[in-house]
Amino acid sequence: MRSDEEMKWKTLSSEYIIKRPWLTARRDKVQLPNGNINDEYWVLEYPEWINIIAITKEGKIILERQWRQAVGEVSTEIPAGVVEKGEEPLHAAQRELQEETGFGGGKWTQLMRIAPNSSSNNNFTHCFLAEGVERIGDTQFDETEDLEVYFESREKVFEMLEQGIFHQAQMVAPLWKYFATSGEDYGLRIRD
Repeated sequence: MRSDEEMKWKTLSSEYIIKRPWLTARRDKVQLPNGNINDEYWVLEYPEWINIIAITKEGKIILERQWRQAVGEVSTEIPAGVVEKGEEPLHAAQRELQEETGFGGGKWTQLMRIAPNSSSNNNFTHCFLAEGVERIGDTQFDETEDLEVYFESREKVFEMLEQGIFHQAQMVAPLWKYFATSGEDYGLRIRD
């Protein structure tokens, strides 16, 4: 097996095609370890993202519904957002949960760190579990946000997960991990 260093590509040049707050596209010219050159390797640069499986003191999971223009559908999601420049992922998750739902507090743990698409995106999603959250204020939506917040039981969210109601992979992954490691019997069969 080759080492990571032996598999690393060499960047010969980079050119930014567009730099906008929500879309930065870069074209790299890269050389593979075997000497082949790819003149157009496209990279989309994004800030770090976060998402939260937030469970209220009453045992309900906080969910959101919002229109997603890129796929042309209303998406059922867990709360999520962007890590601002210089901000720690945990702080971003706590801030986004309060802004989007009005909930906060509770016990926070990081479930996982995943790459939404490591072949083209340069960022990671930090996934958190917040247990025992409660309403601490009003929602504070960004001017481009239009979402609906609602609550479901763990059993219902597990059923929705099995039915494929959640479409965003970076939200599906932490939900599956949560249910697989929660110690509760949701009918999930994990093979050794």
